[in-house]
Amino acid sequence: MQLWLQPNGSRLWRFAYRFSGKQKLLALGHYPGVSLAEARLLREEAKRLLRAGTDPAEAKKEAKHAPSPPKTTFREMGEEYLAQKGRPQKEGGQERASSTIKKLEWMLSLAYPDLADRDISRLRPVDVLPVLQAVEARGRIETARRLREVIGCVCRYAIATGRAETDPTIALCGALTEYKPKPRAAIIKPKEFGALLRAIDGFEGQPATAATLKLMALLFPRPGELRAAEWREFNLEAAI
Repeated sequence: MQLWLQPNGSRLWRFAYRFSGKQKLLALGHYPGVSLAEARLLREEAKRLLRAGTDPAEAKKEAKHAPSPPKTTFREMGEEYLAQKGRPQKEGGQERASSTIKKLEWMLSLAYPDLADRDISRLRPVDVLPVLQAVEARGRIETARRLREVIGCVCRYAIATGRAETDPTIALCGALTEYKPKPRAAIIKPKEFGALLRAIDGFEGQPATAATLKLMALLFPRPGELRAAEWREFNLEAAI
C-alpha cells in the first residue's frame, strides 16, 4: 500500500496486487479524508477478498452499483443502544440502574449536535474527533475520553447488528489529551480533619453538595452510593 501524489496535488492511497496473473491497482481513497488506519483496514479487507478468490476491484464496482441499504442515523442507533442497555440482563434479572442510563444519555447528548443525523455506516474518525476536541477545549479531559468510549460502544453495536462495518473511534487512540488524575493523601490527623469539617460547614455552594459533604464525613459511603441514594434508605427517626 502506498500514498500516490496525483498531478493535481491530491494524494491517493493505492494497493498493488496480482489477480489471475495480472498486476492491478486498487484505489483506497484520498488522504487525509481516509486516514492511514482506515487505509490499512481497507487493505486488509482487499487481502481477505483475494484469499477468497475475489478481485477487490470488481467487488468494489459491484458494491458501488448495489442498492444502498436503509440509512441508520447515529441518533437512531444511540437510542436503540440505550434501549438494549435498559433491558434485563437475564431472565428474572433487574434492569440496569437508571443513573447509569441517564449518564449514557447525557454522554450521547454531547455528541448529538454534530453526529445525530449522520449515517452511522459512513461515520469516520475525522467526523468524531472535532466532537471530542470541543469537549476537551472546555477543560473536560476525562469526559472527552469517556465520550469516545460511548460513541465506540454505539458504533460497535451498529456493527454487531449489521448497520455499520467499522468503528471510527479505534483510529482515535492517542488523539486525545491523556488524563492524569492527581492523587491526594488521606486526612488522618484529628487536627486536619477538624479543619476539613469546619471548611465543609462554611461551604456556601449548592445545598445538595453541602449535605453530601457532611454525610460523607458521617456515613463513609462510596460517592456513587450517596449520589444515587433514595429516601427509603434513610430512617430519620432512628438516625439510621
